[in-house]
Formats: sequence, C-alpha cells, structure tokens
Amino acid sequence: MNSETDTGDDPADGWFPESVAAGYDAPGGANAPEVVTPAVDVLENLADGPVLEFAVGTGRIAIPLAARGVPVSGLELSRAMADRIAGKPGGDAVDVTIGDMTKTRVAGEFSLVCLVYNTISNVTTQDGQVDVFRNAAAHLRPGGLFLVEVGLPDLRRLPPGQDIVPFAMAPGYVGFDQYDVVRQEFTSNHVTVSPEGEGRFRRIPFRYAWPAEMDLMARIAGMRLKYRWADWDRSEFTAESTKHVSVWERVSP
Repeated sequence: MNSETDTGDDPADGWFPESVAAGYDAPGGANAPEVVTPAVDVLENLADGPVLEFAVGTGRIAIPLAARGVPVSGLELSRAMADRIAGKPGGDAVDVTIGDMTKTRVAGEFSLVCLVYNTISNVTTQDGQVDVFRNAAAHLRPGGLFLVEVGLPDLRRLPPGQDIVPFAMAPGYVGFDQYDVVRQEFTSNHVTVSPEGEGRFRRIPFRYAWPAEMDLMARIAGMRLKYRWADWDRSEFTAESTKHVSVWERVSP
C-alpha cells in the first residue's frame, strides 16, 4: 500500500501537493453547486470591497465570487493547487500570492478575509492559529470582517476508552478520524483501494479549537464576534451543530 510520502510530490506544497490537487476538482462533494453557491452568496453579501481568501486552493470559492464582480485575491501555500486557478474559466480574475497564511502579507487592504472548508485546522498549533487571526486582521480595513468555516470535533461519538470515529465508508474507500483530546489534535485517515487492488493510505494532521477559543484568538487580534451560524444558510448555531461559520469584525488597528 502506498502512502503520501512515496508519490514524488513537492514537500513545499504541504498537505495539498500534486497528487491531491490532481483530483481536488472532482465533481460532487464540496464542489457541488448546492455547496458552493450558498457560500458564495454569503461572501458576496458580506463583502463591501476587495476580498482576500486564505488557502484559496484551486479557486473553488474565489472564482465564482469574482465572477459576481467582487475583486478577489488569494493566498495559497501549495503551488500545485494554485496553478489550477489560472487554467479555469474566470481564473485570471483572481490574483494569487504563494505563501503561508500565518505570516505572508498580500498587498492591499480588504473588506473581508475568508478561510473556508476547515482549513484553519490545518494549522496544527494554537500559536499558529492565533497568527492566522492576526494576519487576517492585518489585512483588514477598520470594520473589515474575517470569516471562518470549520467543523466541530466529533467527540460526542467517542465511546469510553476509544479514540477513533469513522466518517465515511464506500466501495474502495474508508475514512476515519483519530483524536488526541489532551492536545486538541486529530488526524484524518483515508484508505483508498482501486478496482485493481492498489491501495493508498493518506494521513493528515489537524488541530481543533472550540468556537469560544476562536473568539479569544479574535480578541487577541483586535477583532470581536459579529455573526455565528451553523452553516452557510445562516441557521442558528446550537449544541447539535456539527460546524460553524463565524464572522469577526476588526475593531482596533
């Protein structure tokens, strides 16, 4: 069985190298119109000027947002992901900078910085996540907004003495998360077997943070909570919510 370490990928691309980027735009899932459109609707509504998307990826959100006339820039660590933007219809409207969202500065001042689809959790230390909030605030004009979409850890499904929660099972694929509740860390594990019997195992580390912890990160960065929803439909965030879309406002320079 192959692992992500023997694919010939560029280590500089982090957890989203060419072998991942090649299939990232597959139809359905996160790329389905019924998933993308509500997110773009909210971002368009919140934007009152230029938008910067941290971890812009292959332009799943940035390109349709730019197509609505919103000026969009992107910041992305992986060249393999970002290189796909220019080749898509409308991709030339998104100005992409290659860099680390914990520290790389993009020229300009923005009305909205957004970080979607759980990507804040790819930063695996608390200090690093605080740096993401600080970097977002540094790009915002006074009153500007920082939006994060992220899932909540599925700890309620952990039986006593176990640390693994399966999240997907399909022909040729099994996915499960393994939690370290002391460190607030987890790994997503993906096992794929082709029809020919060739297997691949991919393991990605994450750090989870509760909404209240993110509110404190925002406060450290000079921001305060403005909105929190259970999803892009702006539904109420409750104890039963499995994710949140949170928006903080910059209140200090």
